[in-house]
Amino acid sequence: MTFKKKSKDLNQYFSLRDSLVRFLREDIGKGDLTSEYVIDESLKSSSFIVCKSEVVVVAGLEEAQTIFEICNCDSNPLVKDGDIVRKGRKVMKIEGNTRSILKAERTALNLIMRMSGIATDTKKFVDIARSISNDIKITGTRKTAPGLRFFDKKSIVLGGGFAHRNSLHEMILIKDNHLAVTKSIRRSISMAKQKSSKNMIIECEVSDTKSSLEAIENGADIIMLDNFSPQEALKTILYLKKAGLRKKILIEISGRVNLSNIKEYASTLPDMISVGSLTHSSKSVDFSLEIN
Repeated sequence: MTFKKKSKDLNQYFSLRDSLVRFLREDIGKGDLTSEYVIDESLKSSSFIVCKSEVVVVAGLEEAQTIFEICNCDSNPLVKDGDIVRKGRKVMKIEGNTRSILKAERTALNLIMRMSGIATDTKKFVDIARSISNDIKITGTRKTAPGLRFFDKKSIVLGGGFAHRNSLHEMILIKDNHLAVTKSIRRSISMAKQKSSKNMIIECEVSDTKSSLEAIENGADIIMLDNFSPQEALKTILYLKKAGLRKKILIEISGRVNLSNIKEYASTLPDMISVGSLTHSSKSVDFSLEIN
């Protein structure tokens, strides 16, 4: 998914551009009083966005470029989104009216810093998982900041992960609260199959080996081992292999996953490991805008 004028999905492009306009409006309010009072309105400047953190997967440059464009500034990325950059690296050059550059500065930096933080953390998880198997996907969750899901999910992809489920309409995911109401994995999957299209993916959260078998036997495409310890996950996956069911199902591990235990979880060889902290707890990395 890209964010460019040449995108075939113009509705998506304009929707995302509207989001960036809204972010700018939130920051600028009725105007940048400081710049209006101390900087001549005809003054022009050139500036650079510079990485201030040690090692970063940069993300958000495409969005920042659009933000500067909205503010009538020319910008030129000096690296690509998804590149690894180090402290002191200039990642974008901006030229234009000085007041306009300063209007766009904070919004552009906020997105770059947040998105780069998510992308950088994602790469850490991806690198560890790939040291075990290239077939394991690190995925995001819907634990994103309201209004920022597209940008958060894009950051995960730039860090080498997968977006997985962007919104509720994309797939069926039967979770614990659904099962608390229906009281039955079998009934839940049956109703979902009856009412959905044949191509709709059905995933079911499970709590142990027994419920895993029930979900598989009733036609789930994916089972989510939720809040399993690495030992519990390994026990269930080995049982499914022994029963000849492992190749008939995709397995997602979710919950309790962090950098200290990702290697243990990856060693159980699931298909996916979802990491909510990528979007709800990643720390922004430091970038600054420096005017020459």
